[in-house]
Parts: sequence; structure tokens; C-alpha cells
Amino acid sequence: MERIPVLNVENLSVSFSQYMGVFRKKQIQTIKDLNVRLYQGEIVAVVGASGSGKSLLAHAILGILPYNASMGGRISYCGELLTQERVEKLRGKEIALVPQNVSYLDPLMKVGPQIRKNAKDKLSKERTLNTLKRYGLTEETERLYPFELSGGMARRVLISTAVQERPKLVIADEPTPGLDAASAKRVMGHFREIADDNAAVLLITHDLELAIETADRIVVFYAGTTLEEVRASDLAEGSKLYHPYTRALWQAMPRNGMHVEEAKL
Repeated sequence: MERIPVLNVENLSVSFSQYMGVFRKKQIQTIKDLNVRLYQGEIVAVVGASGSGKSLLAHAILGILPYNASMGGRISYCGELLTQERVEKLRGKEIALVPQNVSYLDPLMKVGPQIRKNAKDKLSKERTLNTLKRYGLTEETERLYPFELSGGMARRVLISTAVQERPKLVIADEPTPGLDAASAKRVMGHFREIADDNAAVLLITHDLELAIETADRIVVFYAGTTLEEVRASDLAEGSKLYHPYTRALWQAMPRNGMHVEEAKL
């Protein structure tokens, strides 16, 4: 029996309308043809240079693209079309976002109420404490304000907020900026745990090293297009890499001497 993917993005395109003067309107295409498929219990990383439009993938899935954006292609969730109406019902429950910026935390609200979305019942409070403990945070953390958290703690609070409802799909949009290597690996390890608990994790990142260490498969994204999909182990070894850009990424990694060679696309 064929497995049904938790998320299936097919031929996604995203463009923006921009006025040039008073009457002239121009369409700027940021994503041309992006494809990614994600199954239960796995991490798929979408990697590419900063500014390549990777974060727009997360916004398209979540139905939060700007008003001047137009989207083409098809996004399916658990085998059914993910319409705007459907994603609004699932967002924050079955589909969760871990954003790249800790400013998503409300600076005027303590951590505990943010994680449980202001629920005050005993069960929600117990689940909050269990979630904090799972990510190495003490009971005291729920009584802190975001400005009292370290960078690593804030990242773990964002993860706690996302997984409180035990989602089927977690989208992590650049979840490690500003963290030292040890903290970044710890945060990525938490995403591995989430996937091992049978959720599907979509990791959007420019950090190829972390993606290789954490993900099952890696989708290479460049200039608005999916170039290649490889197993993380193949990218680690440099084997079975067909596209010149993917091979250039592999050669530029620190473990491979940071050899820079212009890719002939």
C-alpha cells in the first residue's frame, strides 16, 4: 500500500505584484517551480542561499503570504488539497511553525501562558511543564518574560509552543540563527526527537552542515527552483550528486576544505 505524504508541494510558484509608477504594474516571480514531499516520521531540509525564497515556502503552506502575492501549483496535506479555509483551521494545531525570529514571542506575556495559548485548566498547565522539561527548561521558565531568556532558551520555548498540541507537521524556518554550534546542534536534536515521535518536520535552512546531521532527505533550492533531492547521507559523502550546484555546495563545506568553484548551471 502506497504511503500518503503528510505534505506534498507540487510545482509551487510565488510571484508578487509591484506598481512601477501610478498605472504600470509588474509581476516579480520569486519561486518558479518548487517541489517537496514529506512523510510521517522524517525530516526533510530545504537548503539554499539566503534570500532565495525558502521562507516563502513556509508562508505559502501556512496561508500567510502577503496580500500582493500570487501562488500557483498545488499543496496537499494528508492527501487532501490544503485550501486557505482548511489551513486556517489546522494552523497552530496540526500544522505548527517554529519561526526564525524570537520576536514572535510576545514580550509582554510570560512564557507559560504563551505556550498553552492562555489556557488555564490543570491539564494544559501540566502539559506545559512536561513540554518545558522535555526541552531542558525548568518550571521557573514558565514564569519568565521573553527578555529574561537566553538565545538558546528562547529557541526551545518557540519549539515548546509549536509542539504543545502534538502537531502532525512542524515547519522550522531557519531555527538556529545566532546560536553557537553546540546550541544549534541541541536545537536540531529536538527536531529529530519530534520526527521520531512520528511528526513530519520541514526544515528550511541555509546551514548545510546541520541539515546533513539532522535530516533524512535534502532538497536543494536555487533561483526559485528545486534542483535536486538527495539523501542526507549521500550529500555527506558527496556521492550521487548530479547537479553542478549541489556538487559546488558540497565542495564549499568546511569539511571539504571550503573549495569554491563556480557552478555551471
